Amino acid sequence: MVPDSNQLCFQINEDMEEERIDKCLSMLIDSLSRSYIQKLLKDGKVTVNGVVVKANYKVKADDEIRFDVPPAEEPDILPEDIPLDILYEDRDILVVNKPKGMVVHPAAGHYDNTLVNAVMFHCHGDLSGINGVMRPGIVHRIDRDTTGSIIICKNDFAHNNIASQLKEHSVARKYRAICYGTIQEEEGTINAPVGRHPSDRKRMAVNERNGKHAVTHYKVLKRFNGYTYIECMLETGRTHQIRVHMASIGHPLLGDEVYAGNRKSPFKLEGQCLHAKTLGFVHPRSLEYIETDAPLPDYFAHLLDVL
Repeated sequence: MVPDSNQLCFQINEDMEEERIDKCLSMLIDSLSRSYIQKLLKDGKVTVNGVVVKANYKVKADDEIRFDVPPAEEPDILPEDIPLDILYEDRDILVVNKPKGMVVHPAAGHYDNTLVNAVMFHCHGDLSGINGVMRPGIVHRIDRDTTGSIIICKNDFAHNNIASQLKEHSVARKYRAICYGTIQEEEGTINAPVGRHPSDRKRMAVNERNGKHAVTHYKVLKRFNGYTYIECMLETGRTHQIRVHMASIGHPLLGDEVYAGNRKSPFKLEGQCLHAKTLGFVHPRSLEYIETDAPLPDYFAHLLDVL
């Protein structure tokens, strides 16, 4: 990929040979939908080895694919006075306990009531700008229906430092979850690459061919009749990692409407029972180790009592 440019460049390896170019690019670029890529191909915006190709072109090893991505027209994201549950704050860092149902950052068709809108109001616009106007201050994220700790960076200095710690897997991230079934072993490790589902781009999956390295450690906290309460520690941080990994060993998360298959929760839940409880990192300025703890949300604690 060409840095600081809207032009993207990829070289195809043998693993992708004979794939349609639209499918190949959709697997390589998470941020672009397959339909958008097909439009770029239809408009003659994509070249292979300097020659314009269409969506049905099948790639070959060592093909060089180039295309320009038109700059997105980003809407104004407005501050909103939304209450925040603040776990830690100073001039560089803000750690927030995100509630269930709140989206972290705006996206197409959803530009308000997000965590970004709330922190823009709270921080009076003093946020890192590295991820652009749609994601000010955002250095990592958790799913809409996952609750718990998330770091917000107030300046680019903090953002670059925390991003490096995340890349080096040195940020401690411990989650609590309730999963279907009884896990027999006391603890375990799931080491399986996570990537886009081969046929459903809205889902992730254990993907040996195109997935990224992903490791989740888990231990049993308590067993119930047909359910297990666990702690998960992330070694890596892939999209939907815990949800995909636990489903891959036959223990999807309770309430997960995407990865639990035909299992229906007997409880009234809004999405998966997953909570980002503990977050530990080295402060970018003081170099002090900071660890925050987000208490279990009421619904989660009540469900444990019921079980």
